[in-house]
Amino acid sequence: MTKVGIILANGFEEIEAITTIDILRRLDINCEMISLNSLEVTGSHGIKVICDKKLDGSIADYDVIILPGGLPGATNLKEDEYLISLIQKANNKNKYICAICAAPIVLEKAGLLKNKEYTSYPGYDNELKSGVYKEDIVVVSENIITSRGPATSFEFAYKIAQILQKDTSALEKGMLYNFLKEKGV
Repeated sequence: MTKVGIILANGFEEIEAITTIDILRRLDINCEMISLNSLEVTGSHGIKVICDKKLDGSIADYDVIILPGGLPGATNLKEDEYLISLIQKANNKNKYICAICAAPIVLEKAGLLKNKEYTSYPGYDNELKSGVYKEDIVVVSENIITSRGPATSFEFAYKIAQILQKDTSALEKGMLYNFLKEKGV
């Protein structure tokens, strides 16, 4: 069974995290919420969530690791050396590492953007020194998946699911996402 872990630190962007978790779980993908420290984590807009577990070495064996943005959430992820080492181990096993909004700063610190294309929240491309920045909604570069920010969370989550060989068409229709795409929104 595919295992996905979304890593939450205090100050995470709620829309990016919860939208991604919700879509993946609706598609019957095992998506666990994993905290850096305490099981209770508070988002950047004061919303508290209870995670499924605390970060441990097993995350390096998950099929997908997702890093939401938000501030200071992305900075808290970036400054956690244990997380950085686990992400590097997962990358060495060619696992998917996904980051949205400001979270590509974590990928940069882990050395994962070298020779990769990526996107991020506008302006963060000025802080990231390796890789090739693109202004696409979602960028897939080998095992690295990145996206722009809160409004791109649906496309980000659906892309992750599609890479995991899930048919997203019924859910896109049920959630009216296809309606937005048809209207060019």
